[in-house]
Amino acid sequence: MGVVVAIDEPPRKSGIEPLVALARPGMERVNQLILDKAGSDVRMIPEVANHLINSGGKRLRPMLTIASAEMFGYQGDHHIKLAASVEFMHTATLLHDDVVDESDRRRSKPTARIIWGNQASVLVGDFLLGQAFRMMVDVGSMDALDVLSTASAIIAEGEVMQLSAAKKLSTTEDDYLAVIKAKTAALFLAAAEVGPIVAGAGSDERAALRSYGLNLGLAFQLVDDVLDYGGDAGDLGKNVGDDFREGKITLPVLLAYRRGSDDERGFWKQSLEDGDNGAERLEKARALMARHGALADTIQRARHFGAIARDALAPMPATPQKDALLEVVDFCISRLN
Repeated sequence: MGVVVAIDEPPRKSGIEPLVALARPGMERVNQLILDKAGSDVRMIPEVANHLINSGGKRLRPMLTIASAEMFGYQGDHHIKLAASVEFMHTATLLHDDVVDESDRRRSKPTARIIWGNQASVLVGDFLLGQAFRMMVDVGSMDALDVLSTASAIIAEGEVMQLSAAKKLSTTEDDYLAVIKAKTAALFLAAAEVGPIVAGAGSDERAALRSYGLNLGLAFQLVDDVLDYGGDAGDLGKNVGDDFREGKITLPVLLAYRRGSDDERGFWKQSLEDGDNGAERLEKARALMARHGALADTIQRARHFGAIARDALAPMPATPQKDALLEVVDFCISRLN
């Protein structure tokens, strides 16, 4: 059963192409550096790393670093190493997440843990984190190192927070926003802020890009929450319905649960807390979300954070990079279409 979400003002069609085009020269260097740094004499390490690195992700986060540095006129190579560090941090998180979530598919391919096992996935993720920090040190910026190392710690905290909240329908919306701020938005924030740092921009510019990254990350995750109940696996990067099957408490679930009848809340408890979450129950979950406007309201919250991200960049000088970063906000929301 498809779920039609009513949206008062559909976002205009937008793409990531402007950012891709502007970041392409830098990303070619980033991609080569990623391949070099993923190498190891231990054969399994590049095998596992390249399986995920080459699986077709858009690499949005490192492109944010490239664009946010170049919008302030930076022409060196430190942003290349930091962008590669950001991508390695993201890849390591995916490897670890798939083990924690017991996921079997990512971007339409078997996860690394299915092919090589949980131990290899965790250890290769640790290797990539180590390589990321080596590149950060090579850059020699304590401010950049502080931002990215802080993000790494916050991301880990967010994953533990999410694990603690799993299958707990007593989770509040504020609790959930704290989880996604840590586990998803923290890396967006760091990716955007290290650009102006290496470009030598001022504190106001750093604050603007930090706010942009944070709110873009929140919007991005909320859109993912919606797509899990009515999207496409290609857009989502994993199987549709995985959140439901794994008992994850996301915002659409919380809204539908709190707005439902006693019987409906019983359904959610049985499905998520007791693990009764087959295909038919997924369809009912989607229907309940539609009935109570849970998906539509999650979309509205995503748009809210997207608007904050756009406003954060408003005072910045007009540049092609600024325009491209604004387009990225629309792109993240337009994935719903």
